[in-house]
Amino acid sequence: MSTLAVGLMYGGATLAVMASGMPIALALGAVAVIFMYYFMPAASLDTVTQNVYEEMASITLLAIPLFILKGAAIGKSKAGQDLYSALHVWMGRIPGGLGIANVFACALFAAMAGSSPATCSAIGSAGIPEMRKRGYSGGFAAGVIAAGGTLGILLPPSITMILYAVAAEQSLGRLFLAGIGPGLLLVLLFATYAVLRFKAEYKAAQRAYAADPAQHPILSNERFTMAMRFGALPRVLPFVVLLSGVMIALYGGYATPSETAGLGGILALVLIASIYGVWRPRDLGPILESTLKESTMLMLIIGMSLLYSYVMSYLHISQGAAQAIVAMHLSPWVLLGAILVLVVVLGFFLPPVSIILMTAPIILPPLKDAGFDLIWFGVVMTIVMEMGLIHPPVGLNIFVIRNIAPDIPLRDVIWGTLPFVVLMAFAVVLLCLVPSISTFLPNLVMGAPTR
Repeated sequence: MSTLAVGLMYGGATLAVMASGMPIALALGAVAVIFMYYFMPAASLDTVTQNVYEEMASITLLAIPLFILKGAAIGKSKAGQDLYSALHVWMGRIPGGLGIANVFACALFAAMAGSSPATCSAIGSAGIPEMRKRGYSGGFAAGVIAAGGTLGILLPPSITMILYAVAAEQSLGRLFLAGIGPGLLLVLLFATYAVLRFKAEYKAAQRAYAADPAQHPILSNERFTMAMRFGALPRVLPFVVLLSGVMIALYGGYATPSETAGLGGILALVLIASIYGVWRPRDLGPILESTLKESTMLMLIIGMSLLYSYVMSYLHISQGAAQAIVAMHLSPWVLLGAILVLVVVLGFFLPPVSIILMTAPIILPPLKDAGFDLIWFGVVMTIVMEMGLIHPPVGLNIFVIRNIAPDIPLRDVIWGTLPFVVLMAFAVVLLCLVPSISTFLPNLVMGAPTR
């Protein structure tokens, strides 16, 4: 049987099993084992556990459960609400300041937690009710939080970037640094849109309630004293110090990513114990349970995805697909565009973890041969996968928003997120035109990459 036929069967079987509703990890593992049985030597089945273990025996992957512990410790405490409250007080006088505060709160929380759903839940549970109470439309409030939450997979420490670094065999520290510039760019774009959208809603409210402005809360003029502003800082500053300390330890060369993750997890537990009194077993139980569940789920997906990729490589499916792409002799930018469209389509159905581990063996060799920097591409791919978190039909953050704000119709949530999808696409175009947005900082800190 030809490689093409085997590859089509492999892909078709994968789609069929996933469409059945089977969990992603079990679906990938089942397809891999079935094809090992029929197309590989019989002894291959005896080495399944060994192959999975060897693929997962990476010190880089150790950082994942430790960063999840750090994110769970912060997410299960009131740190997100305090962070949001402090930013709200300081930005209250800016037009659309509440929306901007939510964007910045999402960015800072994402940098501490490394998880998009956790960021959406922690900031959204406080931010959406406050925005609604002050007259912001439900779609606007939902869109700001859903889009801000996506920064969790771009700003370091990003679990998605850890997986990409493993799959692409790239420096994790360099990849983390490469995400900072584009992350700040998205924060700026989101904040700018928040100001413009607020002004539009404010003018509409002025026209509708010209006779009695007090009837619409968006027309009220809320003021905060300096005492209120400085009073909001004490609970927030320790977590900002934690974030700064973790980054200094990582990029200053004082600790490896895994050691940094462990340090961050321990310090996060210490902070929530000292600031919020979260230290009793009944308080720590939900944190550890959440960490265990999410880590187990991710590591199982990673293990089965790596087994899936191993079988794909053994059967020469990934190599054949890569060679077929190269044989098309597409121009580098057409090749990049086609691959990004593929990632967008996959984002309709699959989470970022699965997209990276399933597509990396196929798309990275042609991109490397075409002269693209894989660190730069990792950032671009991450932004495109961010779009998948907030566009239908399976945008994860959309459903997180529905869970914490069930009174906002799904239609309004989707329409509220679409402008941010456009902004992300614009950011991708900017990164293609000006790659240094991503590459400048890692080259400055770690030197130019060796070829």
